[in-house]
Amino acid sequence: MDKNEIKAILKDWNDWEGQQDIGTVRSAYLDRLESLIAGSNQVITITGPRRAGKTYLMRQMARRLSDKGIRKENILFVNFEDPRFSSLDTKVLAQVYDVYKGFSSPTDTPYIFLDEIQEVTGWEKWVRTMHELRKAKLIVSGSNAQLLSRELGTLLTGRHIDLTVFPLSFAEYLTFNKMEVNGAFGVLGKTAEIDGLLHKYIEAGSFPEVALSVKKTEILLNYFDDLLTKDLLKRFRIRKTPVMKALIKYYLSNAANLVSFTSVGKSLQANPHTIEKFSGYLEDVYLIFLLKRFSYKVKEQEKSPRKIYGIDTGLCNSLGFRFSENIGRLAENIVFLILKRKQILNPQIELFYWKNVQHHEVDFVIKGRLDVTSLIQVCWNMRDEKTKNRELRSLQKAMKELKVDKATIITEDEEGEEKPNGFTVKTVPLWKWLLAEEGVVIS
Repeated sequence: MDKNEIKAILKDWNDWEGQQDIGTVRSAYLDRLESLIAGSNQVITITGPRRAGKTYLMRQMARRLSDKGIRKENILFVNFEDPRFSSLDTKVLAQVYDVYKGFSSPTDTPYIFLDEIQEVTGWEKWVRTMHELRKAKLIVSGSNAQLLSRELGTLLTGRHIDLTVFPLSFAEYLTFNKMEVNGAFGVLGKTAEIDGLLHKYIEAGSFPEVALSVKKTEILLNYFDDLLTKDLLKRFRIRKTPVMKALIKYYLSNAANLVSFTSVGKSLQANPHTIEKFSGYLEDVYLIFLLKRFSYKVKEQEKSPRKIYGIDTGLCNSLGFRFSENIGRLAENIVFLILKRKQILNPQIELFYWKNVQHHEVDFVIKGRLDVTSLIQVCWNMRDEKTKNRELRSLQKAMKELKVDKATIITEDEEGEEKPNGFTVKTVPLWKWLLAEEGVVIS
């Protein structure tokens, strides 16, 4: 590429001659990224689903560095999805770096942000060389879990730290909708508005751009097309496109349900081995998550059906669900996503569902390093006595077997505490539980 073309691209993405839009700040992720950069000399890899906010997070970090005294000329941001890059390989990376040095003349070790780095063929070797020669502090992002774990694990062993970015939590969603909630007085008089936003959050999902737009379904369908063509078909060279499309729709239509590769294969008239392979691809790009059944025997875990969850309830609604008929399952999906975020931050946490031979079932089992620490059941409507007794019975069975004396039922709006047979079961509305998990004090 011509160096003037590269210079024009870089000027458009950096703050050298003006300030770029950095969007709404997501403080929790930004603070964590800052601590990783300050506390380590390793390559920082930011991964997560497409459109979850990785680009804006990197731009927010670049701005924060500048605000804290780092010269703008010592910061470089490159977005490799910019269509003006005619070819993407290590030669272009070297050219970008040379043009940057010639144009900006950095006076110290530069901070280099490389966004959607998976678009560049052979990028790993260039990053490793730059890191080993200590020519830059490197922060890279990508939308593919396999890319930034398996491949980096091989090429950058011991040289990288991961930060996984998910779509908005409910607390962030409230912030994006200009509602600040903290402390009992912060909630006072706002419960109806919070409940209304919760229903929108469940229905339209939590991608940042969707939260700020009125054309929610249109944006979600565009996301799906991008994910399918760029992250799946292109990345994994998939030829059986109809099978992949059908599998995605099947999974997102069955969020919070039990599935097996054999049963899905029969339903879609596809080979179970193909279903298993494609399911792995969908997990790699963060579209779905497959939750295993709790068992102390690994063989039983592997043989049992998985529970399926999607990255975003808005996508589930756009591609498969009817919102009003499936709000309970969507609420369960949202609870899973919060628990998954916690698991990523603390790898010692393990997450399962529980089911016994009598078909009593508990949605979530959270296990620490040695023991099960908590049980969570999601039941949107507990007003029916039979439903309430069924949920309590399942929890009691699991609590007795797993030696746990406390559990939680998450509902739409009910709150209280039951003590069946010496166990303690707390009932809490979904919005309160979500905010509490984010550290928001509301009582």
